[in-house]
Amino acid sequence: MAPVTDSESGGIPSAVSTQLRRTREFVDETEPPALAIIAVMTLSLFAALVGFLAVSDLTIVPFVVFLGTAAIGWVRYQEETAYVIALAMTVSTILILGLIIVFIFRESVPVIRYESATVYGVTVPGLRMFIQPNWDAVSPPIRYSMVPMIHGTVMVTLIASTVAAPLGVSAALFLSEIAPATVREVVKPGVEILAGIPSIVYGFIGFTVLGPWASDQFQTTGQGSYLFVGIVVGLMALPTVVSVAEDALSSVPESMKSGSLAMGTTDWQTMTSITLPAAFSGVSAAVLLGVGRAIGETMAATVMLRGVPRLTEPLVNVFYGQETLTSIIARNYGEADGLQMDALFVAGAILFVTVLVISVGAQYIEWRMHKRLGGEI
Repeated sequence: MAPVTDSESGGIPSAVSTQLRRTREFVDETEPPALAIIAVMTLSLFAALVGFLAVSDLTIVPFVVFLGTAAIGWVRYQEETAYVIALAMTVSTILILGLIIVFIFRESVPVIRYESATVYGVTVPGLRMFIQPNWDAVSPPIRYSMVPMIHGTVMVTLIASTVAAPLGVSAALFLSEIAPATVREVVKPGVEILAGIPSIVYGFIGFTVLGPWASDQFQTTGQGSYLFVGIVVGLMALPTVVSVAEDALSSVPESMKSGSLAMGTTDWQTMTSITLPAAFSGVSAAVLLGVGRAIGETMAATVMLRGVPRLTEPLVNVFYGQETLTSIIARNYGEADGLQMDALFVAGAILFVTVLVISVGAQYIEWRMHKRLGGEI
């Protein structure tokens, strides 16, 4: 049977077959002493991983052997050693992600069993966590519901997206199509610097400035509202949306814009009818990444919200804010134990799955954009 070539297989199979072929070529071309060093590096790193998972005091021994062998290999066979280290780091990243997933979901199992409910004679694990609105970790009957926190997370995310999406796309369009080069060179780095400001700073400003002002203006009892938490989180997500969307808009071929202008359209018509539609996938990916940032934001929500795990009345009331999935973890992990700690892991699992789906969706949309602009579809 003839081997499958890259052109005969697509996507992931093509990438795997290419990597396997390169690995075979690497092994065939490597000298025996270098292979011996690589073998020792691989075995010692694997032994260190096993020792780490087993919580062994001897884990340091194989790790030191790995470092020493890597140092020798770097001096004598730098290219081969660099290849192995790069491959090991890649595999380690995937392995660490897998271990995190297993750990989060394993720790969630006890409370999921505790909150099981029976529907038509069938026991559904964890169902009560998503159909009842009560979270009470003190008074019997103990209940751990995710409904109030999911509601709070959705409210904050919707408000943050309403702030970040139009402002971010507009700013990206301005930087990409309208602003002079000198303005772009100053404004874009400034926008990206905003992403480096710690979230606790945004939360502190929101708590000390926006919170009291909102309490006085809207005559609310105490501080904490989904509206202003969403605005703060939206401003935090703004640099991500601007940066990614600007890259997507800049990647639209200049020939498409020039052809539109040659037909007699104005700059605005070209932007709205050519540039934005062509970069729609990339702009959508930018907005999704901003939404992911809003969902995963912790400190601003923890500082500004009330910390009461219950629903607002009515549900659409944005002038009061109780709790989100991230804030309940940050607020309770230090003193939680037993089923309450397991319930916090459930909140983490929900966040993990949500952000993972959004990230994969953003990557897929961006891939579709590059494929379309490349003329492949």
